[in-house]
Amino acid sequence: MTEEKKLDDFLPNKNGSYYKKFQFKKEVSLISKEEIIECIKTVMDPEIPVNLYDLGLIYSIKNSKNNILIEMTLTNPNCPVAGQMPANVANSIEQIYGLRSIEVKLVWEPSWSKDLMSEDAKLALDIF
Repeated sequence: MTEEKKLDDFLPNKNGSYYKKFQFKKEVSLISKEEIIECIKTVMDPEIPVNLYDLGLIYSIKNSKNNILIEMTLTNPNCPVAGQMPANVANSIEQIYGLRSIEVKLVWEPSWSKDLMSEDAKLALDIF
C-alpha cells in the first residue's frame, strides 16, 4: 500500500517558508517597499517568461524595522520548484543594505488567478 503524498512532502522545510536573520546592528533608514519590489521583479517564473511580482504571486510585503515578511503563492500547487521559490525571492532581497531579517511564506489562500496579474504581464502573455 502506497502512502498518499501531500505538497508539503516535496518542500525542503515542510512548510514552504524561508527565513534568514542578518547581523546588522547599525541604525539605517527603513527599506522602501519599492526597493523590495524592484528586487522581487528580478525573479522570473521558471515556466512563464514573467517576473513573480507582475504575475501577482506576491500577496503581501510587510516591513517592521527592516525585518521583511513576504507572503507569496504559486500559479499551481503542483509546481515542481515550489520549495525553491521562497528562497529565490528571499535571495533577491538579501542584497538590500540594512536588512535585519527576511521571511518568505508560501501560502495557498486565496488561490491564484489570472486576475492578479499586472497589465504588463497580461500583455506579455497575450491574456485579455
